[in-house]
Amino acid sequence: MPADLAVIGLGHLGLPLAQAATGAGIGTVGYDTDPRPVAELAAGRPPVDGSLTPSEIRRMLSGGFRPTPDPAELGRVRTAVICAPTRPGTEGPLDLSAVTDAARALAARLRPHTTVLLESPVPPGTTEDVLRPLLEEGSGLRAGRDFHLAYSPARLDPGNRAYGYAHTPKVIGGLTPACTESAAAFYGRLTDKVVRARGIREAETVKLLETNFRHVNIALVNEMAVLCHELGVDLWDVVRCAETKPFGFQAFRPGPGVGGHGVPVDTVGAHRPLHLVELAGRINERMPQYVTARCATLLNEHGKSVRGARVLLLGVTYKPDLADQEGSPAPEIAQRLKGMGAAVSYHDPYVPVWRVADVPVPRADSLYEAAAGADLTILLQHHRTYDLQGLSVKAQLLLDTRGATPTGAAHRL
Repeated sequence: MPADLAVIGLGHLGLPLAQAATGAGIGTVGYDTDPRPVAELAAGRPPVDGSLTPSEIRRMLSGGFRPTPDPAELGRVRTAVICAPTRPGTEGPLDLSAVTDAARALAARLRPHTTVLLESPVPPGTTEDVLRPLLEEGSGLRAGRDFHLAYSPARLDPGNRAYGYAHTPKVIGGLTPACTESAAAFYGRLTDKVVRARGIREAETVKLLETNFRHVNIALVNEMAVLCHELGVDLWDVVRCAETKPFGFQAFRPGPGVGGHGVPVDTVGAHRPLHLVELAGRINERMPQYVTARCATLLNEHGKSVRGARVLLLGVTYKPDLADQEGSPAPEIAQRLKGMGAAVSYHDPYVPVWRVADVPVPRADSLYEAAAGADLTILLQHHRTYDLQGLSVKAQLLLDTRGATPTGAAHRL
């Protein structure tokens, strides 16, 4: 099958797009500036935890998907989507190096009339001020005249079966009206609804708002969790009651930290900082420290010290029922407990081997035996396979950071 689409970046952003396109019958090649994910995919293995299953990758390959390390393939498609990762830099701003590397690889082979789309989370202005010059200088073509350029924020909720790619509206913003319509024609083949933003910067800012909305609201409920513990109030019951309000409220629930791939952005270039987002980040970053402090208090209340205590962590992924560990607070909690002298082990049905600071953490083979033998068991992630009622009976001491155990069965966050 001749390729019509190139997905550049074969990680958590690119693979779902490639899967959706292949399923829609679009000839798709996957390219990455790092050859390792290409090799993993070609062998039928997921290159990143929690992305796709091996069976899903095999179906993609049998459907014509071609992972390739050859950048020459980028010059043979009508649509190219950059899905390179962006992560916080050493001094705060997002690291755009993977996006610029992808842009340079594409620019050298860009043909007239190609539609170029960016899905990576970026600060507003990146598509026009960073991506466009690289593409124009490397190709000799002009965006909006010789090729189409647009931005579409990735909207992914791994494991959510109700809102897969086809059932999640796609926002697009183009450099020109023609660019927008070209992007709409492409995404209209993959999703039920396309939403046109006024322009590229509006589309980029949609991602900024959506990501920061999540982090700010999680910070609010995390701070409420600390307050409610001090007041002796059951926060989970408060949230249960509050979410019956049919307007003006959306339920969020606390946890030991914030995981996932969406990075909150509290400053945008030389523009004013977003103080609320900055404060929310500090609150959320304190949660692993708060969890370990609660652990020490619980152990002390039961006549034990953290030093020498056997602590079992349940669920080390960032999301239930997935293997994805991106941004999980579990490593920091494990490190803090180990730093206080605790003997830490873990159990997670999706993570057969777990390393923290490059040191392997012992894995419990028998969950109930491990919980019975541990001085403290901490539920960090509520996988459906966990029988929490049974665990609450077996565990000597159980701290539930997710509010998932039956009322009164465990100490809650």
